[in-house]
Amino acid sequence: MKNICMLIMTCLMSSWAFAQQALWGGSNIVSPQVNEDHTVTFRIYAPKASKVEVEGDFLAAKTVDTPFGKQDAPTKASLKEVKPGLWEYTTVPLASELYSYVFYVNDMRVLDPSNVFLSRDVATIQNIFIVGDGRGDNYMVQDVPHGNVAKVWYESPALGMDQRRMTVYTPAGYEDSKKKYPVLYLLHGAGGDENAWSELGRATQILDNLIAQGKVEPMIVVMPNGNGAQQAAPGEAPSSMEKPTFMNKKTMEGSIEKAFPDIIKYVEKHYRTYTDKKHRAICGLSMGGFHSLYISALYPDMFGYVGLFSAAIHKDNKGPNADVYQNLEQKLAKQFQHAPELYWIGIGKTDFLYNDNVSYRKLLDEKGYKYTYMETGEGHIWRNWRIYLSEFTPLLFK
Repeated sequence: MKNICMLIMTCLMSSWAFAQQALWGGSNIVSPQVNEDHTVTFRIYAPKASKVEVEGDFLAAKTVDTPFGKQDAPTKASLKEVKPGLWEYTTVPLASELYSYVFYVNDMRVLDPSNVFLSRDVATIQNIFIVGDGRGDNYMVQDVPHGNVAKVWYESPALGMDQRRMTVYTPAGYEDSKKKYPVLYLLHGAGGDENAWSELGRATQILDNLIAQGKVEPMIVVMPNGNGAQQAAPGEAPSSMEKPTFMNKKTMEGSIEKAFPDIIKYVEKHYRTYTDKKHRAICGLSMGGFHSLYISALYPDMFGYVGLFSAAIHKDNKGPNADVYQNLEQKLAKQFQHAPELYWIGIGKTDFLYNDNVSYRKLLDEKGYKYTYMETGEGHIWRNWRIYLSEFTPLLFK
């Protein structure tokens, strides 16, 4: 018995020693630390480093050339070694917002080991944090009634799939009520999937908070997968453990537009929804804005509210679904003959799609089609798209 007790004590002391070793190895470091003055302090334990930097969208952006034109890219700031092995950097006061960042230790990209909060944008993983006392408060989980988020599978005959997945948000109180709800169809951009808006876009938190504040009508929000060749997000469908890619098959060649009624059919069969134009809205970012433009034009009696967030506009398609993109002006004429309650366009000043949106608004102006326009700073980034969702949804279903 004595030997057993000694063995137990030895194990406990070893565990304690191991825990202390981990502690001194940096596991007790607080990073990022959001300070009362809205500055943010980053720390990392890197005892063998000669150089440590942080890269994030809270720093002044630089303009870089990409295959899609000039775009904003994050810059880096240097951390200082304040104690042996402990590196630190404090920002200037930051605006209330959600931010992302990574570290570079001796030029090697690493995540912050002290921050468990991450986001995946296509194949890029970054740490995130939120500065409150402003717009960022709506991106946080607050002490308000919460809606539910479900991952549902539906049949899409138009895509030849008996199982495809989408994300559906139902507002607080949906399960206990018998009333019908309006529906917003919320579409992601290129490289995204049915997880993008709920994870990167903070759509769930935005809707919960704005509904609780009385600024947004309770609504169902449907977030489909806009890649017509995918059943679901990478890793969440059969045989899909593959690296996410920016451009997927069957995205901007007409398949999604033609298959969209399959989504609406499922939603209106399985949820308590209104089934008329004035209780349906569609919006999306980038490729999702492109889909929103052409879906709403293809089915002019389907949506009473349309939102184009940094939308791609033009598509020269010669494939089997070319008719989806042809004769846009004629389709718009039919759509605006009984105009949507709201046609909303938002884009950043340095977005690589800015000039395309200027040309599209010129066309709408020439035809006398009314729309609401919002122009923000910066470019083709999630920060803008969260703002647009926060500004668009209070205008719906009034």
